[in-house]
Formats: sequence, structure tokens, C-alpha cells
Amino acid sequence: MALPDGLLEAARNYLDITWDDPDGDKKLSGIIERGTKYLNKVAGAELDYTVEDAPRALLLDYVRYVRAEALDEFQTNYLHELLTLQIGEVKRIDSKQEANI
Repeated sequence: MALPDGLLEAARNYLDITWDDPDGDKKLSGIIERGTKYLNKVAGAELDYTVEDAPRALLLDYVRYVRAEALDEFQTNYLHELLTLQIGEVKRIDSKQEANI
């Protein structure tokens, strides 16, 4: 899976990674991929991580937690945001289905 344009650079910026590290970028790319899959599963839809919005913010925080070896705390600390994301996607799908009726 290829990362959306600019997402790796956004994560590097968010984490204050200013040095060149190809191996670190490979590891960071894997974390981002796993994070997008996790958040898409939570939301029940493919999310857009290319715009400055809730999915991107959650993804960057997911990456931060993984790098800090604290992934087990992510869901607890961001439960409200994850539920809001999930409910928002359900509402979006419902309104789309109603428009098609």
C-alpha cells in the first residue's frame, strides 16, 4: 500500500524528525499503514488522511503513541475521538443512502 502524498512528511514534521533516516522512514511508513488500516476499521470506511481533519490528527497521534511504545494507551486516551469518528461515518453513510432513495 502506498501512502497518500505528503503523509510521511507530515508525520515526520509532527514528530519533529528533522534528520535523514531512510530506515526510520521505512519503519514510520509501516506504522502509518497500520494506523490507517486501524482507523478505517474503527470508522467502517476509507478515511481521507490528506486533509487537516480529525482522521489525520488521530493518525498522527496513533503514530506518536506507537513510537513511544504506548499503543496500549492510545485507545483508552482517544476513545471519545474514535467514537466520534465512528458515529460521524455512520451518519455520513446514512445520509448518503437516504439521498439515493
